Amino acid sequence: MRLLPVAIAALIAASFVSAPAIADTDQLVANICDYVKSDDKSRLRKKMKESRVKLRNVYSGISCDGSSLLRTAYNSNANDVGEFIAKRLPSTDLAVPEADGKTILEWALANGHDGSPITAAIKERVGG
Repeated sequence: MRLLPVAIAALIAASFVSAPAIADTDQLVANICDYVKSDDKSRLRKKMKESRVKLRNVYSGISCDGSSLLRTAYNSNANDVGEFIAKRLPSTDLAVPEADGKTILEWALANGHDGSPITAAIKERVGG
């Protein structure tokens, strides 16, 4: 029976440790989304470097108002940041269908972004 209080104490301690980490993660995602929306490539790069986070490792887990970072860049006319993101992601990530079943390139072409510099960067990466 002595094991149960120790397990509960460990669980409580773990919850206190992870709560700030979750808050930090939420703030990081909010910052990333803000920098994408405002087309601020230098601040995005700085934040990623400070946080020791690689875009390729977090891209699929970040959603800005329900959209991927690249869709957010398209919708915000954030061409510099969009090109930066497209060039930092592996081509395999760019070819993965998103939540609606469309790849980023299929979505871009279907939504009138044919001439966008972001689309050009994606095509260059995926060979389309």
